[in-house]
Amino acid sequence: MERDLVEYIAKSLVDDPAAVSVNIIEEDKQVILELRVASDDIGKVIGKQGRIAKAIRTILSASTAGAEKRIVLEILD
Repeated sequence: MERDLVEYIAKSLVDDPAAVSVNIIEEDKQVILELRVASDDIGKVIGKQGRIAKAIRTILSASTAGAEKRIVLEILD
């Protein structure tokens, strides 16, 4: 579910939605979501001073508020 949410938000922001991919890495107490976009769209996902990335992380943490595992979003080049 978290993967779909991040993928939907990222595809809505970028010019090349086909290049958006989300990889899930599960560890003991946390789940890492690795978001990859086209190199031209990286700024659109991060935003000025990281505001969009912070907003995505806030939405993600709100959607998993009752979960036992911690969700981490990493935006990769």
